[in-house]
Amino acid sequence: MFAAIPVRLSRKETCHIQVLILCLTTLGSFAALFAAAKLIGHKQIAQLDFFDYITGITIGSIAAEMATELEQPWKPLIAILLYGGITLLLSVAANKFPKTRRYFYGMPVILMDHGKLYRENLKKAKLDLSEFLVLCRQQGYFDLTDIQTAIFEYNGRLSILPVSTQRPTTPADLELSPPQELTFTELIMDGQILDGNLKSMGFDLAWLEKQLQRHHIHSAKEVFLAACDQNQKLVIFPYGSGKGEKT
Repeated sequence: MFAAIPVRLSRKETCHIQVLILCLTTLGSFAALFAAAKLIGHKQIAQLDFFDYITGITIGSIAAEMATELEQPWKPLIAILLYGGITLLLSVAANKFPKTRRYFYGMPVILMDHGKLYRENLKKAKLDLSEFLVLCRQQGYFDLTDIQTAIFEYNGRLSILPVSTQRPTTPADLELSPPQELTFTELIMDGQILDGNLKSMGFDLAWLEKQLQRHHIHSAKEVFLAACDQNQKLVIFPYGSGKGEKT
């Protein structure tokens, strides 16, 4: 009986050591992935920040391992919790201390300004000239002389400010004051009336049925999508036609 006590204690100490090693290896892998993502550059993580990228590629693989780990499933579970906790803490730190954002997320890089391409900044962004041209074409700019400033954002996307003569004309340029457009709320989706949305807009079923009859629609089941704004501007997409009808 007494001989079993040291064994139990040693097992307990071994368990604590295993947890400590797991925490250290998780922290180390997080740091290694962060460094690798920084080294690869922002284009690898387009539309994601570093932490979303790291968490996304690791938690999925850890969860898969957890599903097949029958002997010690608590190990991958702790790793998942640690990854989530680290990401949350760093996100809070970045919001609380704005100066740390440049280290965690990186900074936007000006690739082109006033007709001048910055070769060194292209290298910093891990982009070659052909990749930069592809990003410009994806934005609809096939002629670089139409670009005033091109900025490579920390999320891997390219923001372009066109030269003033190439930007789209706005109503303000023509001294016009068009009415403000309002957001639309869905009232019918897949033939089902959304009662909550209908009430929040201040309408009732009688009003909706009247609007449908004006379009020669006898039932909501004939409607694929119907949406309306506060000005009672209703757009209806019946099944089969695919074309929207406005009132």
